[in-house]
Amino acid sequence: GAYVRGGLSRRKYAACRRVVAVSSAIREVLLKGGLAPGRLRLVYEGVPDRPPQPGGREALRELGVPEGALVVGNVAALTDHKDQRTLLRAAAEVLRAGAPACFVVVGEGELRAPLEQLARELGLGPRCLFAGFRADLDRLLPAFDVFCLSSHMEGLGTSLLDAMCFARPVVATAAGGIPEAVEDGVTGRLAAPRDPAALAAALREALHSAERRRAWGAAGRARFERLFTAERMVAQSLAVYAEAA
Repeated sequence: GAYVRGGLSRRKYAACRRVVAVSSAIREVLLKGGLAPGRLRLVYEGVPDRPPQPGGREALRELGVPEGALVVGNVAALTDHKDQRTLLRAAAEVLRAGAPACFVVVGEGELRAPLEQLARELGLGPRCLFAGFRADLDRLLPAFDVFCLSSHMEGLGTSLLDAMCFARPVVATAAGGIPEAVEDGVTGRLAAPRDPAALAAALREALHSAERRRAWGAAGRARFERLFTAERMVAQSLAVYAEAA
């Protein structure tokens, strides 16, 4: 795996008394890389629990989101493993089916220009907006109707933990540690990675029912409180440090 590639990385991990994996998916990669199971500890990544900030719908309108559109938001670096190409292709299918949706891609990266070109080729027009880097995610993300993460490789995905903190329903790919955060059919819907048709079907399911979105969002918030707060992550990390002392 990429996480333990090369002798230098293996020696670095071998020198540690304990190695913390942020998901079971990462733990498996480290085990396959030769790390001793007795030195590995699983501590899920966490994000701070905080209330949504007001003004999100106004921010979306300023970005150009049409009035009345259901907003599918993606927050991720514009890099290969985040795979926004699959998201854009899924968006084209969703929009062809007549869903009143608008896709907002938040983030920067080396693939921005090729992704914008792909959006033009797919005819997404004003229904796909590239917002760039944003410092106001705590007001923008709570205003999304659906949060979508389309990665083909992911340790866990802190942006989807943020979405769960704000009780957003999540549609995501079943890549890496994502299925450990998103409970399929309970807190959102999972689709196969690199499969635009499967992702489009999951998005259509979420967009079709406001009641389903509310239920998935509430279940995601409860799962976040139980497993993915920064407070829990710090407490469990301190316990690992105490054990290794």
